[in-house]
Formats: sequence, structure tokens, C-alpha cells
Amino acid sequence: MSSAAIEPFRAIVISRLAHALKAEGRSVIHMEFGQPSTGVPPRALAEAHRVLDADGMGYWESAPLKARIARLYAERYGVAVAPERLLLTCGASPALVLALSSAFKPGDRIAMARPGYVAYRNVVKGLHMEAVEIACGPAEHYQLTAAALAAIDPAPAGVIVASPANPTGSVIAQDELARIAEVCRARGIQIISDEIYHGLSYVGPQPTMLSFEPEAMVINSFSKYWSMAGWRLGWLLVPDDHIETAKAYIGNLFLTPPSLSQHAGLVAMDEHEVLEGHLEVYRRNRALMLEALPGLGLKTIAPPDGAFYIWADIGHLTDDSVAFCEQLLRDTGVATAPGVDFDPVEGRTHMRFSFAVSTPQIEDALARMQPWFAAGG
Repeated sequence: MSSAAIEPFRAIVISRLAHALKAEGRSVIHMEFGQPSTGVPPRALAEAHRVLDADGMGYWESAPLKARIARLYAERYGVAVAPERLLLTCGASPALVLALSSAFKPGDRIAMARPGYVAYRNVVKGLHMEAVEIACGPAEHYQLTAAALAAIDPAPAGVIVASPANPTGSVIAQDELARIAEVCRARGIQIISDEIYHGLSYVGPQPTMLSFEPEAMVINSFSKYWSMAGWRLGWLLVPDDHIETAKAYIGNLFLTPPSLSQHAGLVAMDEHEVLEGHLEVYRRNRALMLEALPGLGLKTIAPPDGAFYIWADIGHLTDDSVAFCEQLLRDTGVATAPGVDFDPVEGRTHMRFSFAVSTPQIEDALARMQPWFAAGG
């Protein structure tokens, strides 16, 4: 079997250009990645400094961290989770690879929303599976529905659900999550729920898929809510009967996440006041963006209910979002993500803004972009 051809992550291409311009002395604002600017909680950073001096470290999976994550499910969702069901990973990306590779086989069909996170489609393809993309527009709140899953013939082997979602920030209503779980049980579809943006919601707390389907596989990470993107720490939660299989895969493919990150992550989990302060930064940034977007001519956007993204229609300005985002960067120093990363069909007329940067950077970016958009791009 030959290697699968997957598309590049074009936001990375934009980011490389942004860094090249910065190296030339240009002022650049990075809104191309969902990378929190808020930083790791100070107490977690202090713990990392302490551990560096006191612990030689090595291959290790922190039992206290797994127990603390299990407590998170009890406190945040009211769901009992045994720590043994949690596998610590180097962020959500290896957790996705682990879930797909250990639960499915080459040729299996995996359903997902379009638009959706670029790696869902590309990792599925890279593992020689088939991505079944379901178009989700304004009528569907840019999200998968139970009706759409029920209509796929034949039923896919699995489905990836994300709420809040990337690139749209949209969420799936609780009753719809319950219906999705019901359809998947009836049709034998394994659910992978990416909950990496949980904790970052502007419309109230979001439920875990485990509340509706205890056999779901759940992905989460310290990268977003805990502001630890560079520390590469996440987890995959698996059903009881899949624990040993998943352990065999993770042991061979990834070993363990960094010991230092696990020490820091354990402390970060109890820094509630700091973390909720981060959410307020994103909330202010979101309000500034939503107020300014109509003035830029961007009037059709997905509802940014959570995460820190705005998915905007730029079809009145271009049908080449890659060239559009590149020109915007060159002219204004504002780096954004072209829509084709997230939607290979409609994405040529869309772009994604990340408002995970600081509030002063949001204000600066809007000031730079207003005359550029007014001039027609």
C-alpha cells in the first residue's frame, strides 16, 4: 500500500511567511493559530522550575494527574470516570492518531463535519481510512446533526464530533448531542468526541459526550483552556474494553508525554481563578471582533459560541482564500488562516480569525485591517 496523499496545513505556510516577515523587521500579529497568548498559570510554571532542579525525570505517566483529570469529569460534568480509562498523550493530535489507529482499520469510513479541523480529514486519510465529510452550514449551526448521521448509507464505522468546534466556534445543543448518541448506538457508529475547547464557552457550560454515550472515546488537551500549547500534554479517554488495546498502541507509537509537562499540568488544573481570567480576555476579544466585523464587510459568520475563532465568508472579495490571506499578511502584518484548510469545497471563499491573542493586539489588528478591507482587499 502506497503512502496516502494528504493536504498541507496551509495556516502553517501562512505562519512561516509571518515569521519570515517578522525576521525582516515587520510587525506581525499572529491570528492564524488557535494558540492562547495568556500563558501557563504562574503556579504551574513555578512548579516546573522546582521539578527541573529536583527530578531527573524519564518515561512516566503521572497517576496523580490521571486521578485529577478523572475528578475533573466528576466536578465539571457529574460523570464518573475511572483513571485507568485515561491515557496521557503529547497533546490532542497524538490522541486523535491513537483513537483512530487503535479503534479502526484501513478502509473504514469516518464521518465528520465540513467545515472542520484540518487534521480530522488528513489524519483519517493518512491512516488509509476514508473521510466522509458532511456539509454543515448556517441551517445546521455549522455542526453535525443526528439526521445527517442517520442518512449516511452505509453507516460509517466512526464519527468525529467537536463542540465547541474549530474553525467555527459553534456548539451542538444538548438535545442534539443526545440524538447523535442514539443514532450512533443504533447504527454501531463509534464516537470520537474532541472536547479540546471545553471550558471556553460564551453560551454556558458544554456537556461531555460521555453523558449521552459512555462508550465514546474522548479527546482533550491542556493546550487551550489551560494555556499550555507548547507543553504538549493531553489525554484520550477510552471505554473499559479498549484500555489494553489503546495502551499497546500508545506504548509503541508514543511512549509517554513529557514528565515536566505532567508536573506542571497537575498544578494548572487547580488554577481556576487564573484560567477564568483567561476566558474573560477571550470574551472581550470576541466582543471587539463581532462589533468590528460588519464594518469590514464580513457580515456572514458562524456563531462563535465557544473556542476563540471566527469563521467568516469572504466570497464577495475572493475565491482564493490562500492568496487573500497571504496578501492580507503582506499588506497589514495580520496573519490569518485560509478557509481551504477546514473546508476543501467552500473554504476558498472563507477565512478564520483566531482571537486568542491579547486584547491590545486585537485592537491593533482591527485598526490595520479596516482600511485594507475598505479598499477591497
